[in-house]
Amino acid sequence: MNMTGGPGRECHGDVCITCSDTAVEVTVRRLLPGGLAIVDTGQGTEEEVSVALVTASPGDRILVHAAEAIGVVGAD
Repeated sequence: MNMTGGPGRECHGDVCITCSDTAVEVTVRRLLPGGLAIVDTGQGTEEEVSVALVTASPGDRILVHAAEAIGVVGAD
């Protein structure tokens, strides 16, 4: 199977490494300057992610792909 992974990219096989990754739901703990946030991964760890593309607040559950928030799911 050939898939197009974007301009100038061609994927081979059943899975496109660019497109196959899934978004992960996390909870925003606090907002940081520069469009960043600290999130709770739900596995006992926190990570820094970008929230530049969404309007998120502490307590919101967001979908994150490649350290970039891509959607707000809801609030705790």
